[in-house]
Amino acid sequence: MKGQVLIVDDDKAMCELIDTSLTMKGYATVWCQSAAEANELIHNTEFDVVLTDVKMPGTTGLQLCQQISSSRPDIPVVVMTAFGTLDTAVATIRSGAYDFLTKPVELEVL
Repeated sequence: MKGQVLIVDDDKAMCELIDTSLTMKGYATVWCQSAAEANELIHNTEFDVVLTDVKMPGTTGLQLCQQISSSRPDIPVVVMTAFGTLDTAVATIRSGAYDFLTKPVELEVL
């Protein structure tokens, strides 16, 4: 196994697509559809990376990134969004993200 990835996106189809792609490449994956679920999983499971969407109901991906950076700085967070502006990219990196990807995510780049 190459590593354990947590996928966080309110779009179930996106979670399933990324899950399938990463599993085929040898990664273990877990996915959920909210930041609250992600925080619970992070405290109970060891992950090598978190991949999160920016726009989600309730706690956003940027807020989740800040929470993870504060409580678990050892876990890199990759943020993905369909709103790939320079302002969003800067806000993402300032929130503690390791990297930033635009949607639709190119699975080979991921």
